[in-house]
Amino acid sequence: MDWKLFATTFATIFVAELGDKTQLACVLTAADSRNPWVVFAGSSLALVATSLLGVVFADFICNFVSPAIIKKVAAVAFVVMGTLIYFDKL
Repeated sequence: MDWKLFATTFATIFVAELGDKTQLACVLTAADSRNPWVVFAGSSLALVATSLLGVVFADFICNFVSPAIIKKVAAVAFVVMGTLIYFDKL
């Protein structure tokens, strides 16, 4: 197992998910339901499912497009989204 890749992926996703709307939704749902373990199980499964979709899509698309191009497209998309957010257009 590639432990460096595992640790990098874990750290990146962990930091990216802290304090985002998904975590806030979990907090609110757990507080409303008074059943935090069910909320934990449901939210964990949802994160695993979305991660699976991302990995499967990446595996598929990398057969047709080089990772370098995907990185560049993602970078441009983030800059565009950031610019739109900055100017209150998104």
